Amino acid sequence: MAVEKKMDCVILGLLSHEDLTGYEIKKRMDTSLKYFWGGSYGSIYPTLSDLVNRGMAVKRDGAENKRSKMIYSITEEGRAYLKSWLQVPAEKDELRYETLLKLFFGNEAGALQAVTHIDAFEEKIEKELQYLANAADILKKNVSEDDTHKYYLLTVEFGMKTYRAYLEWCKEAKTMLKKEE
Repeated sequence: MAVEKKMDCVILGLLSHEDLTGYEIKKRMDTSLKYFWGGSYGSIYPTLSDLVNRGMAVKRDGAENKRSKMIYSITEEGRAYLKSWLQVPAEKDELRYETLLKLFFGNEAGALQAVTHIDAFEEKIEKELQYLANAADILKKNVSEDDTHKYYLLTVEFGMKTYRAYLEWCKEAKTMLKKEE
């Protein structure tokens, strides 16, 4: 079960909801999952090929307008693998922000540069928070007891709480750094 990047489980999870092309999987990662997971075409397509070879997914040609279009579906074996992975405790949760890395070494550039980075981070977070708030409103209207929307809503609410804490930190950090100027 030790898959370094968990890409196989991410893809199986997406396929457990609906059949998708590689392009559609990438699109889901860049929208719905982007707040806590990501992947490139360079990792998606080899993983899809591996899942098909392992019998966890199947592919079929869904050609449209003479263009080849491979559509992937989860198999029962893939569903069992996904369920097994969901039972195992998370190995590692990590946070990686280049802004924080630059701030960590900020003494080399000074407080003014650090505040510039924090301002940009704050602006990005405010936009993302608005996006999450809109998503939460839509999900709340569509949630029901036995619906996957409640699980989506839980991740959106986590993101909103986290981003609100980030905004609070931005204000505190800028206050501290402006005292240095």
